[in-house]
Amino acid sequence: MGNDESSPKGADFKKFATPRIIGGIAIAIIVLWALSLIFGSTDDTPSKNEQRASHDTREAAPHAAGDEEGDHGDTSIGDENTDDHVATDGHVDSETVDTATSHDASAGQVSTDRQHTAASHDAAEDEKTGHDASAEREADSHAATKAVKKETAHKATSHTSKSDATDHIASKDAKHDEVAGHPLPETVMTPAHKPTPKGVAFVEASIAPLRYELEERWWGWRPNDLIRVTDNVNNFQMGVLEVSRRTVVALAERISRTGTTDAYDENLEQAMNWLMVKASSYWFPSAESKYKEALEEMEVYLEKLKNGGATFYTRTDNLIPLLASFEDLLGSCDENLVKTFNEDGTPVSFFAVDNYFYYTQGVASSMATILEAVHHDFLLTLESRHGTELLHHAIVSCQRAAEIEPWIILDRKYSSIFANHRANMAAPISHARFYLGQLIKTLST
Repeated sequence: MGNDESSPKGADFKKFATPRIIGGIAIAIIVLWALSLIFGSTDDTPSKNEQRASHDTREAAPHAAGDEEGDHGDTSIGDENTDDHVATDGHVDSETVDTATSHDASAGQVSTDRQHTAASHDAAEDEKTGHDASAEREADSHAATKAVKKETAHKATSHTSKSDATDHIASKDAKHDEVAGHPLPETVMTPAHKPTPKGVAFVEASIAPLRYELEERWWGWRPNDLIRVTDNVNNFQMGVLEVSRRTVVALAERISRTGTTDAYDENLEQAMNWLMVKASSYWFPSAESKYKEALEEMEVYLEKLKNGGATFYTRTDNLIPLLASFEDLLGSCDENLVKTFNEDGTPVSFFAVDNYFYYTQGVASSMATILEAVHHDFLLTLESRHGTELLHHAIVSCQRAAEIEPWIILDRKYSSIFANHRANMAAPISHARFYLGQLIKTLST
């Protein structure tokens, strides 16, 4: 039977089995080699990815530095270039792996030694690639540090250059101002303009005429002089005083209050009381000293008004009493200017004529100043009742009366070739009284 097994039948079996065993061994070797190449390329992929990341970092760093230094640039362009580069590298790597795989599949008869040689060569390449990648990362870190330092230095230089340019412009402007002769402002910012509160112009106008007679007029207040050297100025000051009294009374009782139940302003009340002192009182109390105290009280009220601590109402029911008192005063002046006989039947003397004239002129001068302030502070009230034009005519009439300045007061007949200055003064006073009466009617409706 053993001989039978070594028969031609056993030889056929050997011929059949040998190639298959050898082929199986070869296929196993090829499969192992292919697996080693595949795993080797997979291990190589992170190093290549690291190379691509370091390459992208090197390309992105100059772009970022350029953008920050120039304060402009398009980062999207750099990103697109980077993405395109990564995509290209990935495409090349995939093609390389496919080509290597096909080449390994076709080379089925390569020896085992060559396989080991290729594996060791791949390992060496991986080690070299890792070393190169670490070196490149160090180089990129060093380059990024240099870029940051360069950027910081550039910003500092830019800031310094801007500061130098600003200082140069400022010094140039300063030199220009010095040459032009204009003083340099202490601060660059100018304070915002704050509108003047209502009533400031009115109170200032109420103070101004009497203050001029007390402090700026030569010889000061004259009606209480023991020895009266002058006469015309004395009567003029009496007319100013009468207008000031009526104005302060209207201000204290009406304009500064909301109604009859509102309390008086203590400063205006004191001013009203001091102005009622007799104009000819020389001592205990002195007229001019009390009048000055009255003006000081009004100045205190004025400061409170500016600071918002006092009230001033521009209603028609507050303005009408003031205009009515002015109308009454002008009516009295008008009567004194046109009458020829006194109440006892005696004719008006020559010495009384100029007294009436200058008293009326003082009234007209002071009243014109206060009516102008009324036009300023009560403008909205006047415009709402269409009374601005009437007030304007009254102001012009008072100003015309204040401008009459004859050398000597004459009181001749109306048909005489000589002037009758009382009648000349009576004409504008009569017009002022008429327009104030019309204005009162307009405001009352």
